Amino acid sequence: MLKKELQIFTFEDLLSHFPYKHLDKTSVQPIGQISPSMEYVQVRGFIVSMEIVGERRARRLVAQLRDRTGILELTWFQGINWVQKTLAVGGEYLAFGKLGFFLGKPQMTHPELESVKDASASAKPSMEPVYPVTEKLKARGLNGRAIGKLTEQLFLLLDEKQIPEILPAFFLEKENLCSRWQAFKQVHFPSSPEAYQQAVYRLKFEELFTAQLRLGMLRSARHRFSRGVVFSKVGDYFNDFFHQYLPFPLTGAQKRVLKEIRQDTGTGRQMNRLLQGDVGSGKTIVALMAMLIAIDNGFQACIMAPTEILARQHFDNFSAMLAPLELSVGILTGSTKSAERKKTLAGIQDGSLKIIIGTHALIEDVVQFSNLGLAVIDEQHKFGVAQRAKLWGKHAIPPHMLVMTATPIPRTLAMTAYGDLDYSVIDELPPGRTPILTVHRLDDARPQVMDFIKSEIKLGRQIYFIFPLIEASEKMQYEDLMQGYENVKAWFPEPQYWISMVHGRMTADQKEMNMRRFVNRETQIMVGTTVIEVGVNVPNASVMVIESAEKFGLSQLHQLRGRVGRGSEKSYCILLSGSQVGKDAKDRLGVMCLTNDGFKIAEKDLDLRGPGDIQGTRQSGALSFRIADLVADRAILEKAKIYAEDLLGIDPDLNLEVNIPLRQFLKAEKGGTLWGKIS
Repeated sequence: MLKKELQIFTFEDLLSHFPYKHLDKTSVQPIGQISPSMEYVQVRGFIVSMEIVGERRARRLVAQLRDRTGILELTWFQGINWVQKTLAVGGEYLAFGKLGFFLGKPQMTHPELESVKDASASAKPSMEPVYPVTEKLKARGLNGRAIGKLTEQLFLLLDEKQIPEILPAFFLEKENLCSRWQAFKQVHFPSSPEAYQQAVYRLKFEELFTAQLRLGMLRSARHRFSRGVVFSKVGDYFNDFFHQYLPFPLTGAQKRVLKEIRQDTGTGRQMNRLLQGDVGSGKTIVALMAMLIAIDNGFQACIMAPTEILARQHFDNFSAMLAPLELSVGILTGSTKSAERKKTLAGIQDGSLKIIIGTHALIEDVVQFSNLGLAVIDEQHKFGVAQRAKLWGKHAIPPHMLVMTATPIPRTLAMTAYGDLDYSVIDELPPGRTPILTVHRLDDARPQVMDFIKSEIKLGRQIYFIFPLIEASEKMQYEDLMQGYENVKAWFPEPQYWISMVHGRMTADQKEMNMRRFVNRETQIMVGTTVIEVGVNVPNASVMVIESAEKFGLSQLHQLRGRVGRGSEKSYCILLSGSQVGKDAKDRLGVMCLTNDGFKIAEKDLDLRGPGDIQGTRQSGALSFRIADLVADRAILEKAKIYAEDLLGIDPDLNLEVNIPLRQFLKAEKGGTLWGKIS
């Protein structure tokens, strides 16, 4: 059961199943001072009465425990005969348990009882650990206390040799860390609150430090040992485009990232770089110019997008921008017609197609590149690790990889989730982009919102309405898309207004047709779900209305908002919600109204929701820690990262004698290997 329910297979797993709290048995509370605000208490007094009350299933044993200040009622529903034999009226006992109140009087059900005489002779821990368990384990009688007894027995069998130190001695001294043996012992059975805090700090530091060390070694190994094609020059395609056809000047951040890409691709080692930037920061143009460097060096380049809409948008934009250079651009998606597909596959194989844009279709075995030198993955979090890795096999020497995300990732997460990658940040928006004004409105303000939208449409602008669900749900009282579509039509009747609709259940052709109508201004309003979160670029759209905005996470709200504000006109995001909004949702909506900065929003999202829920983090378990918390322990992580970098700078393979224990620990933790593939 422990294996199945808690993934405890070994003694080490049991030691690493940490208690989530401790019950303090160091103090004795006078009964007269007990209050409803207390959860667990320990009292000392004499049993003054004891009797069985009720019949059959209602049968229970009730005892009165008295001290100088009052009386506490103790109740047992099970094991009544055994308790009766064990307790003696007139005896003095310590009682510990969870408090309850009935008619204002304190009670304790199934308390722990120990005679004062026995308690003084015992050496039990004063702070009792409470362990997380599942309901199935509880049903089998294996509760947190039983796990505590197992752990207590385990420590009787162990000594410092079984839990050896892995950190160098100067670490312990410099950071004033307790030993590894003491840390494990004190985190389970602390001798004092201070000893417990020292143990927790030590284990958090170790966990974060070893994680950073592992990622640093992966990155170091890739830099030193991985082969990559060499882009030795910046040629005519890049220079002609940059000097003659670039549609707008590059920002300083874009130039910096291009320089980093040029340095990576000229080393003879495979580039594996994460490019993150806020919505509209200009990642795509950087990717295009990196592709031109590949072509200048005789290689093909591809970009893989998560949706056909986004792939088609890239194809249209790239084709238009590269037309003066007479560069061939191809597209391959699941809906590519048979004849066109055959032609595209031939162009990819013979090398006549230099830039190929596609969806998951690009990783199919039938797609054989002539000379793939650079693979770009757009919205990387939409792809699994295995899918991304498949692009590696498209060339004898693995192509350079540039993975992009428009979901800003807090630095704390990036250094952990992507610590094995080099990463670049575009942290400034192109000039001329006006900040989007975001407001929160309740449902009762809907008439005013609709009047405002009508005024924007009169000015020639276009509008998005986004709904969270497709079908009605009794559980969640949110308007579904279909009902929402009818409501929008009621406010904006045809033929005065024309409306498109896009959602995930449409066929690719239906979505494409409706999107085209909106892009071509044949419709003024787009009603959709979050399917338009990525891949829609309509500079004329000036208003984003998000219905039931309290349903969405911060990062998703920010992504949706990024669909407007892409032109020169003033743009707006209206967050509509019901009148009953919880505190967390209110906080999210408040943050959206305060800032357009995606990195600030990502930091707040991390604070509100924790790392496990942040959209865009890596799908590799890198964020799973047993005791550390990336939100609460950011300061420890920063310190651990510095220590890891300093250590690897001196001893990149951990070959020095002082670092052998660390090397052995990392090797054992990863099943006998220190290295893994980067994707």
